[in-house]
Amino acid sequence: MIKLWVVTSLQLAELFVSSIVHLLYGFYIFSSAVAGDISLTLNDYLFKSNVDFNDLGDTGQRLSNVEGLPPIVLVHGIFGFGKGRLGGLSYFGGAEKKDERVLVPDLGSLTSIYDRARELFYYLKGGRVDFGQEHSEACGHSRFGRRYEEGQYPEWDEDHPIHFVGHSAGAQVVRVLQQMLADKAFEGYEDTTENWVLSVTSLSGAFNGTTRTYLDGMRTDDGMSMKPICLLQLCRIGVIMYDWLDIPWLKTYYNFGFDHFIISWKKTGVRGLVDCLMGNAGPFASGDWILPDLTIQGSTSINSNLQTFPNTYYFSYATKRTRRIMGMTIPSGVLGIHPMLFLRVFQMSQWRFPQDVSPPYKGYRDEEWQENDGALNTISMTHPRLPVEHPSRFIRSDSECQTLQPGIWYYKIVEADHIMFIVNRERAGVQFDLIYDSIFQRCRKHVFRKIPQTLPNLSPSSPRSSPRKNNFVH
Repeated sequence: MIKLWVVTSLQLAELFVSSIVHLLYGFYIFSSAVAGDISLTLNDYLFKSNVDFNDLGDTGQRLSNVEGLPPIVLVHGIFGFGKGRLGGLSYFGGAEKKDERVLVPDLGSLTSIYDRARELFYYLKGGRVDFGQEHSEACGHSRFGRRYEEGQYPEWDEDHPIHFVGHSAGAQVVRVLQQMLADKAFEGYEDTTENWVLSVTSLSGAFNGTTRTYLDGMRTDDGMSMKPICLLQLCRIGVIMYDWLDIPWLKTYYNFGFDHFIISWKKTGVRGLVDCLMGNAGPFASGDWILPDLTIQGSTSINSNLQTFPNTYYFSYATKRTRRIMGMTIPSGVLGIHPMLFLRVFQMSQWRFPQDVSPPYKGYRDEEWQENDGALNTISMTHPRLPVEHPSRFIRSDSECQTLQPGIWYYKIVEADHIMFIVNRERAGVQFDLIYDSIFQRCRKHVFRKIPQTLPNLSPSSPRSSPRKNNFVH
């Protein structure tokens, strides 16, 4: 009895600490965005810049050259946001400014991998988001979502493929989208193929799930439902209230992406709120949200329908903030780990799957899942492994990278926590520039199928544009 009381007390204390830490970090991000917007507005008002009309000709020429480049699309992860949300704050820490043609879509921050992949397609091609009739009926939401009057890359097809860079869950979104293209899953677009995707780069990508979902409150026995008292239950209540209140200016600033579930008080009233809170309606009732997709069981189920395609280039940066000492896995320091993640780094490094629950897959070993970055297990980030391992090659250093081939996941392991390369670029320092410069240079200089691209301000005859085929050099 005393042991049970002690364990319960510790669990409640951990829940309290985790809730406060995450709430403070969310407030920090929100207040930083507001402060940045106020500063920008005052600066524009007080110091109006003069336009140098002599530069207009050069600018027009630069934009003209950029038109020939395929866009690099940066896809955010869980609780993320794209361009236009949270004011001028950048999820990718301003990395999008490193290239002339980068797109940063704003997808649902907590919506399912499936829903986000559908939304990403229409963001690029244009039109009204169609989640599909069968899926929408099964999950209890509207078939159609937001309308993109004009796609960001309407010419997208096999002759105009795209580079995708996904952080965290964003990497899995890209993989699901590519499979949908191969399966011709978009009504009215019968010509889609997997070759619409030229390259996929994963930054701390969630390919095989994470044990953190269980620490946050997902049940280990099914990977779909939540424990009655946990951090995710508090998150669920907060999200439902946020969407039900439906405050226009607030949702314009940040949106969890559940508008197609029609939770707003304007349409459902108090009864709708009660139904959602009681678990009778909404995304948390149907399981059509991001967390079930990030459990090991959920990721394995998704992966069972996904392929690694022979004409697409794949590269992955897996992160970790742990080390092995005398057979034990522990956090690799204190200062290098974000305060929001330190407790989870420790907990994930000591993770043991409950003995009274069947392991999530045959051959599962706790030791293989203990290295982590505070959000994802390192083993999950390297390449798709479950239920079948995809072709891969481990790269220790840049000097080992010679000619790379499509259809293989090349991966490196980087010492960093899960949010080192997003939002606050100062935390990563020089490493931030090294990572993103490497990604963008690979996309622009060394990855193509037919003819080399003409980079901005370079003519086709430039030595940098000499003909090469199927080379992917780091």
